[in-house]
Amino acid sequence: MTALFESRELADRASEKLKIYAQPQRLMILSFLAGGENTVSDIDNATGIGQPALSQQLAALRRAEIVKTRRDGKQIWYELADDSVRLCVETMEAILKDEPDKQQLLEAATPSPSVRKQKAATAGTAGFAKIL
Repeated sequence: MTALFESRELADRASEKLKIYAQPQRLMILSFLAGGENTVSDIDNATGIGQPALSQQLAALRRAEIVKTRRDGKQIWYELADDSVRLCVETMEAILKDEPDKQQLLEAATPSPSVRKQKAATAGTAGFAKIL
C-alpha cells in the first residue's frame, strides 16, 4: 500500500473524498446509516435535517458513491456503500468524541468477517510470495 506522502495523486483523491465527509449534515446521515439500511423518512426523523436539505445531502452522498440505494415501491432505502465507508464513519465517531474511546477505535479498525474472507481469497500465490 502506498502511503499518502508517496503519491500526490493518492493524496489528492483522499482529500477529495474527505471533502464529502466534511459536512455536518452528511456526517449525521452517515452516522445514522452505520446502524443499517433506512428510508428517507427514517433518516429525516432521526436527524431532523428536513426534507429539502436532506435530499440535497443524500444526492451528494450518492454521487460520491458513499451510499447506495434500492427502491421498494415508492420507498427509497439508503445504506452505506461498503465496509470502507462504515470503517471511516465509525473511526471518526471514535476519534472525535470529547473523550476518544480506544475500544471503539479497535473495533472500528478490525475488519468484518466478510472483509477478512475477501482478503484471504485474494491473497493466493501473490500473498504467499510476499512472505518468501
